[in-house]
Amino acid sequence: MKKSISCVLAALLAAASLAGCGSSQSTPAATTAAPAAETTAAAAETTAAAAETTAAGAETTAASGDITPLATPVDIKIGATPSPHAEILEFAKDKLAAAGINIEVVVYNDYVQPNLAVDQGELQANYFQHQPYLDDFNAEKGTKVVSVGAIHYEPFGIYAGKSKDLSNIPDKAKIAVPNDTTNEARALLLLQDNGLIKLKDGVGLKATKQDIVENPHNLDILEVEAAQIPRSVDSVDFAAMNGNYAIDAGFKPSDALVQEKADSEAAKTYANIIAVNEKDKDAEWAKKLVEVLSSEDVKNFITNKYEGGVIASN
Repeated sequence: MKKSISCVLAALLAAASLAGCGSSQSTPAATTAAPAAETTAAAAETTAAAAETTAAGAETTAASGDITPLATPVDIKIGATPSPHAEILEFAKDKLAAAGINIEVVVYNDYVQPNLAVDQGELQANYFQHQPYLDDFNAEKGTKVVSVGAIHYEPFGIYAGKSKDLSNIPDKAKIAVPNDTTNEARALLLLQDNGLIKLKDGVGLKATKQDIVENPHNLDILEVEAAQIPRSVDSVDFAAMNGNYAIDAGFKPSDALVQEKADSEAAKTYANIIAVNEKDKDAEWAKKLVEVLSSEDVKNFITNKYEGGVIASN
C-alpha cells in the first residue's frame, strides 16, 4: 500500500515537473513573437514612408516639368518693368531656383535704363521689350544687348479717354501715342487698321506721324513717353498703350476699344524677350532661364492671371 502511494506521488511530481518545463519554454517563445511583430510593423512603416518619399519625389519632378538643373547654380540680377514682367518673374522664382538660377528682380519704370544696365554689366538680363525696340535701341545707343528667347506677347490697344467711341470720333480728337520709334509705328498702324488715318506706303515699323498722308478727322497725334501715357488718359480723347503699361495702370484687356489680334503678325514681331549682354548669349544659364519661363507652369500662370492681356509665346 505504501509502495503504491509512493508511485502515485512520484508520478504527480513528474507531471508537475514536465508542466513547469513546458511553461518555462513557452514564455520565451511569446516574448520573441512580440518583438518580431513589432519589427514587422516597423518595417511596414518604413516601406510606407519610402513610398511616400518616392511619391513626393515624383510630384516634385512633375512640378518642375522635368527641367534639369544647372550643374553649378548661378545668381543673376534681371531688370523688368512692374507688370506683367516682374510679376511673372516673381511667380517663376522658386522654379528658377530649382533649375539652379537664383534671381534678384530689379524693377524699372522706363525702357532705357534696363538695356544700359545690361550693356554695362549691372544686370545680367532684362525682360520688358520686344525685338524691334531692342534693335532700334542698339542702333541708337551703340549697345550690345541681344535676345535669347521670346516669352510672351502683349496686344497693343487703344483706350478711351475723354471720348468713348472710335467709330464716331470727334474732329481734332487728341490721341496719345508712344514717342519711341517702334511703338509709335505700332500705334499708327493700329489707327490705320481701324480706318482713322492712312500712312505712306511701305513705312511699316518706321512710321511716325510725319508719315500720315490722310487724316480725315484732323486727329491731333501727341507723342508721349510710353510709361506716361496711362497718366495722360484723362487729358486726351484716346490713348494708344503698350499692354504692360495698361495692365500696370489697372486697365483690363476688355477695356481696349480696339486691340491687335493675338494671331497677327504683330504677335510675332512684338513678342517680349529675355535680353542679355552679347557675351552671355550662349551661356547655359541664359538658355535655362528661357526654358523655365517657357514652361507650362509659367504659361498657365500668364493665361489665368492676365485673361488675354498677356499671351504666352509658343
